[in-house]
This record gives sequence, structure tokens and C-alpha cells, in this order.
Amino acid sequence: MTNAPLSILPEVADALAAGGAVVALESTIITHGMPYPQNVEMAKTVEQDIRDGGAIPATIAVMAGKIHIGLSPEQLETLGKTPDARKLSRADMAACLISGDTGATTVAATMIGARLAGIDVFATGGIGGVHRGAETSFDISADLHELAQTPVTVIAAGAKAILDIPKTMEVLETLGVPVIAYGQSEIPAFWARASGLIAPLRFDSATEIAAAHLMRARLGLTGGQLVANPIPLADEIPLPEILPMVEQALAEAEAQGIAAKSVTPFLLGRIFELTEGRSLTANISLVRNNARLGAEIAIAISKARRNR
Repeated sequence: MTNAPLSILPEVADALAAGGAVVALESTIITHGMPYPQNVEMAKTVEQDIRDGGAIPATIAVMAGKIHIGLSPEQLETLGKTPDARKLSRADMAACLISGDTGATTVAATMIGARLAGIDVFATGGIGGVHRGAETSFDISADLHELAQTPVTVIAAGAKAILDIPKTMEVLETLGVPVIAYGQSEIPAFWARASGLIAPLRFDSATEIAAAHLMRARLGLTGGQLVANPIPLADEIPLPEILPMVEQALAEAEAQGIAAKSVTPFLLGRIFELTEGRSLTANISLVRNNARLGAEIAIAISKARRNR
């Protein structure tokens, strides 16, 4: 039970009360990922992917002093038309609630909302991680610490390729976060299926991932799991092709003095330009792919609980 200021969409509340399968979705991908109306169309498509998979979607955002767990079509439209929505993580979620501002949830904030509502599974695009040059900037995403303390299974296409993926993996290992490659032995790298890094864990079915989620709860372990789900082959941009563009975008960001929360949106926007739109096509493909796997895992968790 919680006295947090939650507003749970009725269909989400009904599914949770019945022990059904629910998949959380973040909202920064709507407010900071692409322009209106493409952002809302994409959000509705991803939600439909989850419904088609037999689960209920719950897009999470902060609006009018409430953490909304699931958004109506009208609320999705409103959010998609809010260009100045705050980008929320653990540090500023409470302040946004108090101010009454509209806030879009990052991976960390979405995990917090999912936990408060009792949602086990969250599908996203890519997690944040250790930024290039973190040895001097100390720029490390709060997503990593959230994974270490909040018991939600997160499905992503790995860490964003603009990050230092080896260092991100080292931090996750230090924090005790299980990193599970799905269907392959190598960690994917967001737009690319292969990063050159062997995954510490591999599962080939949603049932295994669900069982590991439930076993962690039985053991009383804090934190969640990261499921690294490779982008579909038809839409990937292989690492040798995308890396020079990432390096160029990083150099431009440094030259322009772009830092903190502005770095990732700038880099993703610049890479969209450098790939002539291919990166956006890949982004949508991998998010949809993760949503479909999220539905499978949520259903497997629900079935396992009923069969106890």
C-alpha cells in the first residue's frame, strides 16, 4: 500500500487488481523523442503492441500533481503537445509533483512509478548509463542506481550507443544488477545488435526471465533486472557504421558546451540528422520490439503467480 499521489487509469487498476499482465512505459520518449503528432502516434502504436500481446499498457507521467499510471488518449495528446514538459528522474520527481508542472518520466522515474503501482515489467528503448569521459565529468545516469534498488524488470535494447557501454556494464556489475541478454550471448548496443561484449547472463524465453524476477523477490534481493533485447535485424545500424556518427555528435556537443540533461537529446537529434532519419526508424523498431517482449514477460509472471 502507498499514500503516494497516484492516479491509476481504470483499465490498469482493474488488471492489477485481477493479477493480470501490465507493462509500464516511459513518457520522455513522447516529449523529448520526436515532434507532435508523430510522438503521439508512436506512443499509441507501442501501447497497441502491448495489447496485441495480451497485456495492458501503462504509460507513466506526472500531470497536475499526480503520478499518472496509464494515460487516456486525451492525456497522451496533451502530453505530446507539451514541449516544455520537465524531464524527470529520481531527484526531481517530488518537486514536479509539488509544483503541479507536467513531467515526463525517464527510466528511473518510470521504475519508481511502476513500483508504487505494483507493476513488475517496464519496456523502454535504451537505458542511460556512463557517459563518455565520465572519469572527469562524473556523468553517470541515475538509471543505473535505480536498477540496483527498485524491483522492476526493465526491457531495453541495451544502453544507448552514445554512452560508454563497457563502463556502463562495469557499474551495473558493481551494483549487483543482473544483465540478461535475450536470445543471444552478446550485449546489444541500442541501434546495433552487437556491442562486442559478452553478456553475464543469457535467457532465451520470457518464462525464464519471469522466473528469475520472481526468484529475486523470494530471496529478498533489492533492485531489478535489465533485459537486453537486440533490435530486429532488418532495422539495425551496425556498430561500425553508427560509431563514427556518434563520435562526430559527441565532438559537436563538447564544442558547444552542451552538458547534463541536455546531452542525450542533443546527441540523439544530431545522429538523426547524420543517419538521414534511419536512427529514428531504428528507435521505433526497437521500442516496439521491447514492448512485445515486455508483454510476454508480464504474462509469464502473472501465470506463474496464479500457479503457485
